[in-house]
Amino acid sequence: MTEAGVTGRRANRRGLATRESMLKGALKSLASGDPGAVSGNRIAKEIGVTWGALKYQFGDIDGFWAAVLHYTAERRGDLPARVDPDASLRERVAGMIELMYEGLNATDSRAIETLRAALPREHAELERLYPRTAAELASWKPLWNDACQKAFADLDVDPVRVREIAAFIPGAMRGITSEKQLGTYSDLDEARRGLTNAIVAYLERSGPS
Repeated sequence: MTEAGVTGRRANRRGLATRESMLKGALKSLASGDPGAVSGNRIAKEIGVTWGALKYQFGDIDGFWAAVLHYTAERRGDLPARVDPDASLRERVAGMIELMYEGLNATDSRAIETLRAALPREHAELERLYPRTAAELASWKPLWNDACQKAFADLDVDPVRVREIAAFIPGAMRGITSEKQLGTYSDLDEARRGLTNAIVAYLERSGPS
């Protein structure tokens, strides 16, 4: 991950505490889901500081959003690495799915979704307007891919297929989470079991190519 939001000053203990308090406040505001929350001035007001104070800590709005994202990544860690290394393939996949389901319903994930929805969709535009934010988001993909490979490295499965499931699991889980948030007649326990079964079946039929 990038060293997001670093302004070149060596922060003292009080400064670090202030910085963390600002980041926590930003997450709480963004997690409300209100598109209007994606405003440095509004967040500053809600957490009881000035925009100038936020700029002092993070440089500009790009540095602030990059720092918010980096903070969530640090708190989240490498999700698949938390799966029991002694578990079977099915247990590992099920564990990953359940951990993601739990995580995507948490405050940090709701905040990330709100922020991402307000950012430019096109990579070129995002990188032009928010280069540090873009760099932070881009850093997540290889870390996630590596973590998934490590989660199954000792099993007889094709690493190409692991990379493929790593590509679609986040989107699939966001879809299931969205169904929960919007309200649905579907059985989401069954949905997660079905996704687990499909992934296991796909990986079981593979081997190093």
